[in-house]
Amino acid sequence: MGRPANPILEAVMFRTSVSIFGWCLVGATLLPLLRFDAWWIRIFDFPRQQIFFLIALILPVLHFWVAPEKSSDGLLAAALVACLIYQAYRMYPYTPLASAQAKPPGRASDRLRLMTANVLMDNRKSGELLSLIENVDPDIVFLVETDAWWADQLKPLRQHYPHYLEHPLENTYGLVLYSRLELIEPHLRFLIQDDIPSLYFRIKLPSGSLIDLYAIHPRPPVPGEHHRSTERDAELLVVGKQVKEANRPALVFGDLNDVAWSHTTHLFQRISGLLDPRIGRGIFATFHAQIPLLRWPLDHVFFSDDFRLAEMRVLPGVGSDHFPVLIEVSFEPEGAHQQEEPPPADAEDHQEAKETIEKAKEDN
Repeated sequence: MGRPANPILEAVMFRTSVSIFGWCLVGATLLPLLRFDAWWIRIFDFPRQQIFFLIALILPVLHFWVAPEKSSDGLLAAALVACLIYQAYRMYPYTPLASAQAKPPGRASDRLRLMTANVLMDNRKSGELLSLIENVDPDIVFLVETDAWWADQLKPLRQHYPHYLEHPLENTYGLVLYSRLELIEPHLRFLIQDDIPSLYFRIKLPSGSLIDLYAIHPRPPVPGEHHRSTERDAELLVVGKQVKEANRPALVFGDLNDVAWSHTTHLFQRISGLLDPRIGRGIFATFHAQIPLLRWPLDHVFFSDDFRLAEMRVLPGVGSDHFPVLIEVSFEPEGAHQQEEPPPADAEDHQEAKETIEKAKEDN
């Protein structure tokens, strides 16, 4: 026979467990405020919505089942309320309650339909991906984590997409791109690390307008990949600076291995001036496809204010840990002034971007 339960001991253990968990949530909220690039800090940029809901769940427990009259519990409750408000503030722009940054189309115009997906290199459901591409019928398809096996499986796309660039790799950073439109000045580039490729090219729209496209897949700050976020951040900021300096209509897209609400993504937007179609519409979470409670947006499309958003949706899974993303934009440069652009970068932003890029290049 087991020992009889001790209600006092159980109550103490329960109270202690709730307090420890509560302070962990406070720490998870505060850590991303530190401007350090260690992966164990930057990783808490990702689950803001999960942290918000966990705080919302634990606050009633703290109030009704844990002694609220104790000063330590009162301090924890106040800290959790402050964290809840802060997380809501950070997530608010990615809800339909906020004003949309990219406006809907205003007239019939040039349209560009683009699909981007991380296929997961070990995934073998190529038939599902090919069927999905046929069904959604994009003008441009960008796929990452493509090795030699994937490149071979995707060859049928060449029949419908006569312009393509394939660079399969066995390190999960291979990429392929297929386009109905001619690729002008295509460049395979290694912006920061010599094993992480990206693409730059231009295309001509039916009206004759030329636009720049940047397809990227930087390395994430997670165990087994990289111990810090510097290289990922630097690659995003290099592209952002190039977009701004070129001052031409542009799209940046791919698996950015960063969430829309992170400090780095906001800095990238201020440096580049590009619009985020998620703002004012929703999160559009793309990862993790197999774990519904742990999802956040890692796959993105940003574009200059020359474009308006006709459609954006997360597509059904194809066996990968990422969902594909489909976006259709309308080229309307005459209406650029009507868009809600991100705030311009200030001197501090430019200095931070410069230091991040220099640090990444010095160490690589």
